[in-house]
Amino acid sequence: MKPKIWLSSPHMSGNEQSYVKEAFDSNWVAPLGPNVNGFENDLQSYLNEDVHVAALASGTSALHLCLILLGVSYGDEVICQSKTFSASANPIAYQGALPVFVDSEIDTWNMCPIQLERAIKDRISKGKTPKAIIAVHLYGMPYNVEEINTIAAKYNIPVVEDSAESLGSHYKNQNCGTFGDLSILSFNGNKIITTSGGGAIVTKTKEQKEKAVFLATQARDNAPHYQHSHIGYNYRMSNIVAGIGRGQMTILDSHVAKRRSNHAVYEKAFAHIDKITFLKEPKGYFSNRWLTCILLDSQSTREGLRLALEKENIESRPLWKPMHQQPVFKDAPKYLNGVSDDLFERGLCLPSGSNLTDVELDRVTSAINTYFASC
Repeated sequence: MKPKIWLSSPHMSGNEQSYVKEAFDSNWVAPLGPNVNGFENDLQSYLNEDVHVAALASGTSALHLCLILLGVSYGDEVICQSKTFSASANPIAYQGALPVFVDSEIDTWNMCPIQLERAIKDRISKGKTPKAIIAVHLYGMPYNVEEINTIAAKYNIPVVEDSAESLGSHYKNQNCGTFGDLSILSFNGNKIITTSGGGAIVTKTKEQKEKAVFLATQARDNAPHYQHSHIGYNYRMSNIVAGIGRGQMTILDSHVAKRRSNHAVYEKAFAHIDKITFLKEPKGYFSNRWLTCILLDSQSTREGLRLALEKENIESRPLWKPMHQQPVFKDAPKYLNGVSDDLFERGLCLPSGSNLTDVELDRVTSAINTYFASC
């Protein structure tokens, strides 16, 4: 069997080992240490805005803390982009709140401003002003920042910016991860850079960061004994894991460049196939192209291609199943226009890792071209 080509596998630089070794040599294997501070500083410098970063166990834990900081509690409602991974929506349920799902616009595949305002007006008319809006930069493509944030400000609703897939992307020359009232990053194994597992919360103030760190370290009060006046969580990133992150930061820009290069290769290779279309970058948008995604002419073509790639030991994956279609959220309110349903039916993610070789890319493009030549 041919070697497996993965959708998006971890890509180490070699620099990670020095930071991890330093942690072992200095015995900083406890949860906190110099690498955690260093990684947070590296991220703050990269984002290049007046923000504060706390390194955490996952992007999901970061989203959860965002909702806690915003005072979301039992019975509240939180608007969430429907076209996303379940981790965007699950923290809403952690708080006993109700997710309200909003469909996508076709230009970015992200939250549709028209449907967002429709949802806000309708929830207010029912006596429920949403407590927050979770907007996602899907597959690294920035959401419509100006329109979404303007609508949020109009109704005085804070925006939680889910930048789990978009580190290295920017909108009108401002980095993703800096547009929300609170924002999150993810360093899961398949992301643009990885700490094997991990994430971060990005705040506007030092006080917000300190509150997030307090909650993430079991909310221990300032006392000589263990005393707790709040419910806390074990959400802090470890010093060893942060060392991996420090090494990864040294090659973040090159990873973005390679993924964008992969996307360009695919666009050129399939330019002659009418049944394939790509998500374009609108003016002012810069995507890290975390995953290259294509739309086929039908669900049957999409599934036929996926199975053909699987036969060649090439991993591909349908686009995220919308949250409003998920059984666990079947009863949640939803404001739809049909875009995310269509994207799910016809969309496919292609191998996009920054460690893809030319030989592997050629295998993928050849397999796809062969499939359409035989149709």
